[in-house]
Amino acid sequence: MLWTRWLALLLCWWGSASGQYQQPNQGDSRADPHRQRSAPPVEPLDFGFVPAAVYDTHAYYEPGTMGLLFHMVHAFLYVVQPNSFPKDLIVKVIQQNMGGIILEEWRKPDNVVLLLEAFYYELGFLVCAAIGVLFVVLVPVLGLCFCICRCCENCGGEMHQRQRKNADCRRGFFTATLIATTVFIVLGVIVAYAANHNMSSHIKSTRRFINTNIRDLKTFANNTPAQIEYMTAQYTTAKNKVLSELDNIGPLLGGRIHSQLEKEVVPSLDTALRMAGAMRETKEALENVSSSLQVLQEGTNKLRESLSTERASLSNTLSDPACTNGAVSASCNAIRSTLFQLGINADFSKLPDVDYALENVQTVLKTDLSNIIQKGYLSFNDTPKLVKEQTKNIAAALPRVKGMLDKIGSEINSFAKMFPVEASLANFTVFLSQGQKNIESYYGQIDQIDFYRWIGCVAVLCMVVLILSFNILGLLCGTCGYDRQATPTTRGCLSNTGGNLLMAGVGFSFIFAWVLMAIVTALFVVGGNVEKMLCEPLASRQLFQIIDTPFLVHPAKKNFLPGMLFQNPNIDLTLGSMYRECYDNNGLYHALQLETMFNINSFLNRTVYNKDLAKVFESVQVDLQDVTLLEHAGRDNLINFANAGIGIIDYEAYLAEVNKGVTLVDLLTFSTDLEGQADQLPRGALENALKGHASSIRQIHRELVVPMEQAMSTMSQSIKQLQKTSSDLPVKVTNILSAIDAAEYLISNNASHLVQQETKNYVQGLVGYFKQYTDWVHNSLTAEVAQCKPISNIVDSMEIVGCSFIADSVNTFWFGLGLCSILLLPSIIVSIKLAKYYRRMDTEDVFEDVSPYSDTLIRFPRASAPSICSDR
Repeated sequence: MLWTRWLALLLCWWGSASGQYQQPNQGDSRADPHRQRSAPPVEPLDFGFVPAAVYDTHAYYEPGTMGLLFHMVHAFLYVVQPNSFPKDLIVKVIQQNMGGIILEEWRKPDNVVLLLEAFYYELGFLVCAAIGVLFVVLVPVLGLCFCICRCCENCGGEMHQRQRKNADCRRGFFTATLIATTVFIVLGVIVAYAANHNMSSHIKSTRRFINTNIRDLKTFANNTPAQIEYMTAQYTTAKNKVLSELDNIGPLLGGRIHSQLEKEVVPSLDTALRMAGAMRETKEALENVSSSLQVLQEGTNKLRESLSTERASLSNTLSDPACTNGAVSASCNAIRSTLFQLGINADFSKLPDVDYALENVQTVLKTDLSNIIQKGYLSFNDTPKLVKEQTKNIAAALPRVKGMLDKIGSEINSFAKMFPVEASLANFTVFLSQGQKNIESYYGQIDQIDFYRWIGCVAVLCMVVLILSFNILGLLCGTCGYDRQATPTTRGCLSNTGGNLLMAGVGFSFIFAWVLMAIVTALFVVGGNVEKMLCEPLASRQLFQIIDTPFLVHPAKKNFLPGMLFQNPNIDLTLGSMYRECYDNNGLYHALQLETMFNINSFLNRTVYNKDLAKVFESVQVDLQDVTLLEHAGRDNLINFANAGIGIIDYEAYLAEVNKGVTLVDLLTFSTDLEGQADQLPRGALENALKGHASSIRQIHRELVVPMEQAMSTMSQSIKQLQKTSSDLPVKVTNILSAIDAAEYLISNNASHLVQQETKNYVQGLVGYFKQYTDWVHNSLTAEVAQCKPISNIVDSMEIVGCSFIADSVNTFWFGLGLCSILLLPSIIVSIKLAKYYRRMDTEDVFEDVSPYSDTLIRFPRASAPSICSDR
């Protein structure tokens, strides 16, 4: 058992590691009341898969058609013993007889009660056994008495048969009864022989279970060291990841700090950068307004002159004498009434210019605010580089840290090699091989014993077959040789032979019946109790509950299994729980609860959670005072933009004018209407003159109005943009400066706390890689390392061999043989009755006339012996 203890110790160390790795993390979180956020998730590591063991044993048995017979026997046993498994009774009996069975102790009232409970539980078996014993005792006695009685020509021994009217009916009934009885006896023989053959055939297949179970144990022993070595080697994965992150501490730690600060810094700089873009857009808008205003003012003057000239010319044309004609005067008057519409609607000459604001914005834009803000971005984005420069001491200590981690790995490897697990398991493999050879050496003897057992069972069945042979031959000879016309004294030889064979069967029945019943009773008592007391509770795992009962074997020892394996009965380990874990193919570490055996806290604190490693990170100091987000020139630039004067522009006046039309009437519509009026006039000089004026008006619209409308559209868009930009502009600038000041204050005053916080999170991330390793080890030990399926397979194989192969076959054998033995009694009775109708009698009933003088014949029976020639 030394190898098991070494293996248990090593597996326990790996399992306990996971719990110890978790404690520092929990302690850190409680010790930090100023914790602002949880540590970022650690990158998952890929440790691969532990080399898995493949086991060959499939502990499953399907009896096939024999299952019907097995279920029939189980049903019979349930009728005999319907009580549930007496777990409490067995526990009490074991606990009260820990020091051995003492007869005087059983006279105590408590023990008497236990005996009565045991008798009550076994009542069905006791009754059946008593019946069997009575059968065994009475059958030979009755047979002896029957023989003596027959010799005295009683009990059917008199060779005389009285003739009755229902003789044929009685003979037919006895024949049918004997045939039915014989058929059932034949079925019993078949059942018993099938059970006998089933046991022999499956005992040979037991070798397969032995070989596969031993092979699985060897696989278990060979794979476990490789699995432990694989888990030990995977420490390198966690170590290399930690060294990689230590080598990149600047980008990683600086990136953590940068990501925390950017939540405040980047939005403020983005707002300032958008304001810089707004400055350029404001300049463009002011330039557009200034140029558009100049175009509109010049265009207004030209348009006013052109419209005035055209209106005067059109008025002169309408003063032509031709307009005085009655048919034309109405059209001329209509045109004359619309001349006032040829005028200016929007007047841009009174709008103030925006030159002052434009000059101020141009002055502001001489300072490149975008470049200043980009410098702020650059200064902030250089935080990882700044951290790297200020953590050179960590980089200098990296070789020492690597040495610490290598030392941890060396101590883990040394600890794993301290225990001769591989040598112990190798010895265990040798032990298994030698044990397999020893078992195989008994195969010949087992086969020989099984052959003798098979021969014995066949010999027992041959007794029944012999009786069946006499019964069947007697029925055949008697039935075939029977003659209805023959008298009892004149029956033929074939019929007489049939009767003699039936009586021979009766004789052998008396000789063998009690022997058969003795065998049945012995096998019934043993096999039935094995089924009810061992196989059924083993199948339902109630047998484990008895073994797992606390304080079963000793008042001071709580649990039996850990007391036997580890000499510590207080461990909460039960055989049932171990079987369940092994049945689910979990690891032996989890099945045996090895984490409760050994305390290795000091080893873990000395290795993974090294205090020297913690001191290295305590020396991390990062100063971010040199980070400048916005220079003084940039601040002045923003303030000057807020005071540039774009807020004092009269936007309402501008919008009021640009929303007006350039002229009082749409000149294109006016010219179209004018041409329409001209078309109504008679052809002549007046018509042509009016159409000429319409053409001139279109030219004015094309050359003067269209450019002015375009300039008004540009002015409208620019004015609206300027109005939107100037809305609360000082407040916006103030907010931007306040946000930048707050971000710079955060960097300059709270950076130390943030650095400490992120450094702690960084260290926790490094520890998290080791925690991943220990968690992976714990999970692997629970489900993958030293999978103890072979242990449950051994239990299941023993159950299959002992219960399914042997116990069920034995029970089915006595069930079939018992059926034959019981049916021999009615066979004896019926055979005796039926033989009377087949055997040749010495005397018979003869009817004679006793009054020769009377016409009425009166017959009296008399016995007469057959003549000698009648036998010939």
